[in-house]
Amino acid sequence: MRERVFSGGNLLQISMPIGGIGAGCIGFNGIGGLQDFSIRNHPERSALPDGHGFSQSAFALLRVGGDHPVTRLVEGPFPPEKIYAQGLKAQGFRESGHEGLPRFRKCRFFGAYPFGRVELGDPSIPLEVTVEAFNPFIPGDAVASGLPCAILEYRFSNSTPEPVPLEFSYHLSHPVFPDGKGAEEAAPNTVIDERGVSFASAGDPSSARFGSATLSVVGQAASVKASWFRGGWFDGISVLWREVSEGRFEANDGSFDAGTGSPSGAIEGSSGRLGGSVMVRALLQPGKSLTVPVVVCWHFPNVDYVYPAPESRPESSCCEEPTAWHPFYTSIWKDARAVEEYVQVHYADLKARTEAFRDALFSSTLPPAVLDAISANLGILKSPTVLRQANGNIWGWEGCFAEKGCCHGSCDHVWNYAQAMPHLFPDLERTLRHQELERSMDERGHVDFRSSLPDGPTSHRFRAAADGQLGGILKVYRDWQISGDTAWLAGLYPRVKRSLDYCIETWDPEFKGILSEPHHNTYDIEFWGPDGMCNTIYWAALVAMEKMAEALGRTEEARPYQDLARLCAANLRIALFNGEYFIQRVEWENLRDSAIRDALAKEGERETPAQALLRVEGPKYQYGSGCLSDGVIGLWMARLYGLDTSPLQDEARSHLQAIHRYNFRKDLSEHANTQRPGFAMGPEGGLLVCSWPKGGKPTLPFPYSDEVWTGMEYEVASYLIAEGMVEQGLEIVEAARARYDGRARNPWDEYECGSYYTRAMSSYALLQAYSGFRYSAVSKTLWFDPKAAVRPFACFFATASGYGVIRLTAKSLTVSMREGRLEIDRVRLGAEGAEQVYDWEVKVPAGKTRRLML
Repeated sequence: MRERVFSGGNLLQISMPIGGIGAGCIGFNGIGGLQDFSIRNHPERSALPDGHGFSQSAFALLRVGGDHPVTRLVEGPFPPEKIYAQGLKAQGFRESGHEGLPRFRKCRFFGAYPFGRVELGDPSIPLEVTVEAFNPFIPGDAVASGLPCAILEYRFSNSTPEPVPLEFSYHLSHPVFPDGKGAEEAAPNTVIDERGVSFASAGDPSSARFGSATLSVVGQAASVKASWFRGGWFDGISVLWREVSEGRFEANDGSFDAGTGSPSGAIEGSSGRLGGSVMVRALLQPGKSLTVPVVVCWHFPNVDYVYPAPESRPESSCCEEPTAWHPFYTSIWKDARAVEEYVQVHYADLKARTEAFRDALFSSTLPPAVLDAISANLGILKSPTVLRQANGNIWGWEGCFAEKGCCHGSCDHVWNYAQAMPHLFPDLERTLRHQELERSMDERGHVDFRSSLPDGPTSHRFRAAADGQLGGILKVYRDWQISGDTAWLAGLYPRVKRSLDYCIETWDPEFKGILSEPHHNTYDIEFWGPDGMCNTIYWAALVAMEKMAEALGRTEEARPYQDLARLCAANLRIALFNGEYFIQRVEWENLRDSAIRDALAKEGERETPAQALLRVEGPKYQYGSGCLSDGVIGLWMARLYGLDTSPLQDEARSHLQAIHRYNFRKDLSEHANTQRPGFAMGPEGGLLVCSWPKGGKPTLPFPYSDEVWTGMEYEVASYLIAEGMVEQGLEIVEAARARYDGRARNPWDEYECGSYYTRAMSSYALLQAYSGFRYSAVSKTLWFDPKAAVRPFACFFATASGYGVIRLTAKSLTVSMREGRLEIDRVRLGAEGAEQVYDWEVKVPAGKTRRLML
């Protein structure tokens, strides 16, 4: 297995999200600890560079016996870059401070998402110590993959000739009231059998602060300290350290009245509102190992925020109750104790199935950087970016700020790029189609590109996003092909048609086959006049609509879209292709939209500098003659989803080559970027959003044009690879992942407008591009066209009915199912247009392999 390995200064920024889909997560950091407890239905990340938040404390201690007992915090060396922040923390009564305990001296981090593993070493500890963190990740099983828990496996191995007595303990400050606010509403902590501690609220059950959590071990009998002792200051952890290091850890049942640890009540404070601990004792014989799984579960059933704000929502959908909605996991488990019990019963199966997924994914014979990019961004699905409501519907941010999500509403033009969920959890992805076409579309066909939370209608007060709404047509086609559910398509078809007809009437009102009227897009502005980016999506949407109409027997309805698609392809070639790449033809004088004419026609007013610029250059925030990295995004989507791109393939290949030639920089030291340079800067490499190789850069180009976005880098790289330009695509991927090296950036958090940014899930397209794997559940046809010359070539795949590994040698093709099943009627092997076609009617069940001889 090809894990990515980090050590030294490259451990600094690591925080791997460990949690459930739509359930929140905890970060597993580079030195083996936990941070960023985003478990209360919103992100919670420290504004300080220490990465531990302000109050939550979770840590393990190991004491090894003998004549001279030694105790260590089971974490690696504390990064010196974070030391300054320790003095900036407001100590108060917070239950943190374990950062200053004696630690292991050596540390390495191994990442293969959804697992992270830390190897620790210390000359005073006669054991080999590893910590492995994960949360169940099982393609197709969104319930198991949505468990609100984080799991840490501590493994101790004795390679010495003598038995080693050890005491392993784990300690967790109160997860429901970590900052002490509202702690008077906490119920006393209680013991869970001989394995853990339960934390809970005793306050208003409808409050957003109401919740529960557990700390427990799996498969081991443990001593349980349900409540910590504390005086009046921040001395809870110091007392714990003395108890553990001196070998006098004492269990209690949490029924103390005061922080003295006795019923006397002599010192102010209640230990029931503090943390809890578990301890496992063992005598580890030579050559033996001990594994202790530690599980932290949480359950916060009430969410009190809505989007958009109530004052801007339709009256029928305003939420006046304190509880606006509930997370999905609350429909399965009543509290954290129920989650913990489920994990206890199913632990071995959950881990084995997650390992099976990881092993299948990492058995792919893809270049390391490609596999790294694909796997690392799966963490976005487990991050606070993704929410899931009790009815099962997905709702997403664009990304996450430190304490709240950013840019609400499953923004359709950002989610256009994300390719992981539709393949790994297609049932969840299809809820977004209903969100767009049922709850976010009005009678005209206008789709509000930011949907409401909880489910409900939107206000439709802002313009639609052309790239997002047209991309939604394509995503319906994609999801139909993945699911094979033609009845589902038929049910949505009238709304899909209404959506596309609105796009035509709004942006191509004269049916010329080109979008010219001002159209909003992912750059948060309007493009005036036709451009390659949105018009390639327009062309692809028209083709997809034609195919869907024909599949439903609506041939007469298909014909107008077919005719418009032909016109659109011709316009792209003739009006927008400059012989090397697609450009934008900026227009504003002959359009229906009169906003600019009105601005220029203000009689009697002194002309402003903005109006003067408008007369010379036209509307601000355009790209004109620029080479846009998104310039053929519609053709990228069409190719991924199985639409024939041959009418524009030559121009697309030329545009891709131009992107690599002009926009990819191996070294950005000479590049001026005053926008958000933190994405890529200095000697780092990256792909610019846009460049102007032939001149003509506007005075005010569109926002973000000088930036570098990983979501766009993977889009371009995967399209290059799919078209056979493998080296160029790989060069872009390697530059992107080199930036996320653990020192400057977190390898499991590709950010744009916030952390865990949705657009970065375009990296899953690298798997599709490099393997050429595609499966249509409609026709039961499998396509496979590996871009690597090496044989055997193996690659992970996921379909709606199961996942596995496909392998190609010179003589055979084999399909091995890890879970689920796959029905195949036909295999199309090789490059499009030159495939070898095999009729192969097989059913591959779980755990079985079928071989096709070539």
